[in-house]
Amino acid sequence: MTAATLRRVRTAAALAIAAASYAPATALAAPPPSTAPTTTAPAATSVPTTPKPKPKPKPPPPPAVIATASVRLAGLFTVHRASVTVPNRAVEVNGTVSQFVPGQRLTLRAFVNGRRFESTSLQLKRTGGRAGWFGAIVRAPGAGNVSVVVTHQRNLLMRGFEARAGYQTLDEDVGYGSTGRFVQLIQQRLAALHFYIPQTGVFDAGTELALDAYHRLLRWGYAQTVGPATTTQLLNGAGAFRVRFPGQGEHAEGDLSDQLVALINGSAVRMIFPISSGKPSTPTILGSYRVYLRTPGYLPDGMYYSDFFIGGYALHGYDPAPDYPASHGCMRLPIVDAITAYNWLKLGDWVDTYYT
Repeated sequence: MTAATLRRVRTAAALAIAAASYAPATALAAPPPSTAPTTTAPAATSVPTTPKPKPKPKPPPPPAVIATASVRLAGLFTVHRASVTVPNRAVEVNGTVSQFVPGQRLTLRAFVNGRRFESTSLQLKRTGGRAGWFGAIVRAPGAGNVSVVVTHQRNLLMRGFEARAGYQTLDEDVGYGSTGRFVQLIQQRLAALHFYIPQTGVFDAGTELALDAYHRLLRWGYAQTVGPATTTQLLNGAGAFRVRFPGQGEHAEGDLSDQLVALINGSAVRMIFPISSGKPSTPTILGSYRVYLRTPGYLPDGMYYSDFFIGGYALHGYDPAPDYPASHGCMRLPIVDAITAYNWLKLGDWVDTYYT
């Protein structure tokens, strides 16, 4: 064995001895294993809870109410089955809805010749039963065909609907020889107030005489034309002949203040005519008399279809019969009115003359 080998053997032996002495010391330093019993934490117990009830679903809203509506117009006049009036005159719009639902509003629109002149919101009101109602006033600004449309916009409570009505506003610009519905309306309203007027549909001499008589009754003087003020009064039904002797049955009353004579049955006026009574130098006799003589046709002095009631005083036709007192004491009628008055009176009827 060489010296180098010997040294290697000695070194390995020394390392082995050192390792053997080191191992027990390390074992003594390690702590002994613990012998204490191991405690296991008990598992958490779950507390039973009452589940919250699910909210009930909201009931579906009731279905929207189905309703229908109708529109009625008031303040109109009927001429040959047509509903008419004049521009700027109030027309009442009234309507009903078959079912009332609170809080509902309607829209009213009005048109003349297709051009809207009114748009307004209306509150639906209860009628007292199940239905609803609404109302408004419209005034068409011009002549033409007028349409009134009432609508309800559908919502959750009520379905939509629409109702319509219509009328005509008439052109008031007329004169002698004019025809059309406005002339017919004027003649109709004069006749309704008992002014004698043939319903010719033409603005003729008979229309002028009736208008003259109407202006006299209103004490507006003497005029044979029709303007807005006259139309308003006619359509309002203003003006009435006041009967002073209702107990005389069929009789005639001559109001010399207004230059009018009325043919009357009891208290009901049948016809009113313009007259020309006695001029200041030959005034008409005043009082109550009976017809004692009737003469048809012309007399030599131009009297036409005459009813004499005392002496030479008579109610008769004559040309001229101006719009002021001009006779010799009789009550002159226009020639065109004389036969009608003559055919209505009879022998023994009373004739009364007075000033008012």
